[in-house]
Amino acid sequence: MATTKTDWHLIFSYGTLKRGFPNHHLIETLISTGDVIFIGEYTTVSIFPLVRGPYGIPYLINIPGSGHRVKGELYKVKPNGLGPLDDLEGIEIGHYERLPVSVVGRDEVVVSAEAYFAHRSFGEGMWKRGGEMGLEEFSVEMAGKYERKEDRPSNRDFIQDIRDFIHNGDN
Repeated sequence: MATTKTDWHLIFSYGTLKRGFPNHHLIETLISTGDVIFIGEYTTVSIFPLVRGPYGIPYLINIPGSGHRVKGELYKVKPNGLGPLDDLEGIEIGHYERLPVSVVGRDEVVVSAEAYFAHRSFGEGMWKRGGEMGLEEFSVEMAGKYERKEDRPSNRDFIQDIRDFIHNGDN
């Protein structure tokens, strides 16, 4: 008799996918299909830069040892649920990359997960652009300044918007 194996992924969300934030509707949809389970509130074990970029988008930057321990939420995600999340985060276009991160919950147990980090092609530039001043948490107030994808100019190259933001302070 064959058994099916479900390789769940643990995804740490620190930005717009959190409960009550602008893109949480995607998580809710995936919860309704059984592809995602909310685990709880977690914090990164290491310190990382968390900054806001163009359109108020939050970016965790893969420079361990700079910034703060970042607060967020942990989700258990089936492989079917990763596709929609990767699409939202622009994995294919070099917007974010999903990388390992250790997080800890209230029970003080360290868990290995993954998070969507700013792509390495611009992450360090985003950190420097922000004066190397990071956030501990992407707050509800900050989310109010987030521009949803459908509200952004459709005729723009998003990665170029990031580069312009880094070099010129545009957006």
